[in-house]
Amino acid sequence: MNPRSLTPVQRPRALADQVYQALREQLRAGAIGAGSALQEVQLATQLGVSRTPVREALARLASEGLLATHGRSFTVPSLTLADVEDIYELRFLIEPAAARRVAPRTVDRRTRAPIDTALADAAAAHDRGELAAFHEANVRYRAAWLALVPNARLVRMIELYADHMQHIRALTLGQPRVRTIVLHGLQRITAALASGDADAAADAVHAHLKNARKAFVEALGLDVAPAARLPGIEAAPDSMPSAPRAPRRTPPRMSMKESNA
Repeated sequence: MNPRSLTPVQRPRALADQVYQALREQLRAGAIGAGSALQEVQLATQLGVSRTPVREALARLASEGLLATHGRSFTVPSLTLADVEDIYELRFLIEPAAARRVAPRTVDRRTRAPIDTALADAAAAHDRGELAAFHEANVRYRAAWLALVPNARLVRMIELYADHMQHIRALTLGQPRVRTIVLHGLQRITAALASGDADAAADAVHAHLKNARKAFVEALGLDVAPAARLPGIEAAPDSMPSAPRAPRRTPPRMSMKESNA
């Protein structure tokens, strides 16, 4: 037999990668709160694997800043005001730039359809007061526009720093007024994308991030102003600007790793 005729053996994804993805999805969903400890033995039992892939996955998450280490234990870090400022400094730099790259492509209605559908679903969930459905639509919206960014490295960086905020996102989206502001931001972004205006899309994403940052600071109890006023957040108008919406239909499922503002 000629060894040159051999083809690579197809192998399943490494266990450590599978454990990493499973834990990261839990962090993204906010299922593991700040300060929660992650135990190797318990996780290995729950996932039906040995401790080695769990340890490797935890170390990888810690290297990305999504977990904190204390000796040999891992916890979900509690963010300080400085942490939030650092994270948003980076997000302000990279996410508007990504939106600028996407805008020329989203003039096409078919290309923009997953974005429009997610926006329509978010609006419907907001009208019904359904937090879980609103959050899910928000995740799909983010996944839809990130899927159009041609630079895969840029997408990975955006996902990483957005994930740093995931475990406190529920604290903000739980407030109806914040959901109204988020929806207004998504409508503004969508309108800019529909027009193909790269500058407007970048500005809309920057304003959306600015509002999210203020809401997170307040949710963490780091804002000295009264909570009810949500200082620094752009007020949602009585009548929100209309944005293109795709026909009501069930959109294709998108990978969570393509995902949330």
